Amino acid sequence: MNSTGGSGPRKPGFRLGIYVFKDVEVVDFAAPYGVFSVARRFDPELDVFLIGETLRPVQAQAGFTVLPNYGFVDRPALDAFLIPGGFGTRQEMHNLRLFEFVDALPPGCLLTSVCTGSWIYARMGLLDRLPATNRKEPDRQEAAAGGLVPIDRLARIAPTCRISRARVVDAGRIITAGGISSGMEMGFHLLRRAGYDAAFVDEVARVMEYQRAWALYRDDIEHAGSHG
Repeated sequence: MNSTGGSGPRKPGFRLGIYVFKDVEVVDFAAPYGVFSVARRFDPELDVFLIGETLRPVQAQAGFTVLPNYGFVDRPALDAFLIPGGFGTRQEMHNLRLFEFVDALPPGCLLTSVCTGSWIYARMGLLDRLPATNRKEPDRQEAAAGGLVPIDRLARIAPTCRISRARVVDAGRIITAGGISSGMEMGFHLLRRAGYDAAFVDEVARVMEYQRAWALYRDDIEHAGSHG
């Protein structure tokens, strides 16, 4: 299988680090992790792992507990850093240690998010004058009087951000994905950004029995950077 011909030259050993924190949404981080896990069957050089603030166990939503592979102090080498969403993003928007970790990442490291994870980048000012997306479907609390749909809250946090309703928005270094299950498309798109061609990505989707959904969503992406 040809693994070149993606959005640029293939980067051997592409490393995706996914941040996990208290009350992170399970599917937000599990979906892109799962895409890379399956992709590793075809290219074992790919790597994906969890990063926590420390190496202590992290309790995600609904009591699901995970153990990070690295803490902030470890500073693992990264080609892409992903912040998932979940109720815990409300606290993470004020986590200065997370901000410091992101600020210290090399310029070549992609900054990515799923769902309300884009609030973090918005709070840091990284989405100013850039397009970005977030979850568009409210839960009961967000739909109630006085509630706010996450994508509308993104607009409040970053008034100069250009809000997009695309499933994935690639603004160059920063890539955001919409709602909870869009982590699948984020995983596939990161394979493309790593330089893997359509045949490689399609084969991963086929093995995951996700090819019909991928066929619907593969073009639901807004390119605003140099990788369109």
